[in-house]
Amino acid sequence: MSSSLQRPAGLDSPLTARVIKYGARANTALFKLTNGRIGGAWRVMAGWRKPAPVLLLEHIGRKSGRTFTTPLLFMRSGAELVVVGSQGGLPKDPQWVANLRAHPDVAVRVPRRGRSLVRARVANHEERAELWPRLLETYADFETYQTWTDREIPVIVLSPRS
Repeated sequence: MSSSLQRPAGLDSPLTARVIKYGARANTALFKLTNGRIGGAWRVMAGWRKPAPVLLLEHIGRKSGRTFTTPLLFMRSGAELVVVGSQGGLPKDPQWVANLRAHPDVAVRVPRRGRSLVRARVANHEERAELWPRLLETYADFETYQTWTDREIPVIVLSPRS
């Protein structure tokens, strides 16, 4: 993949990273407080006209062993949930993707459904090709993010576990 569009200047600055970090913390707190009634939909950029659903991913740090909670856009695919490691088109995968590769047994909170246990895996090439158009229907800006980076943005499938 080659970057056909330039990522906006400042997107990968330390200030932007801090804003995203504290915004995610606020989103997580509001989501937990209201069981997803607030914080359960993304209404920014492509989400302005068509809000995208948000879940909370509870994952284990591969180095620290600490539990982290990350709000992510998601789509349903049968009994599975699908999330995208776009990180706004930055050059590297988000930390939570590396954490899932190291510790795939995690939990999610879906708006108004509560917490459930899932096993994460990176979609293979064929599965990603099938899921990607549907993900763009959920949140069209994923395509823009893909043009801003040379990496193939990972698609993560979260399957229910007992």
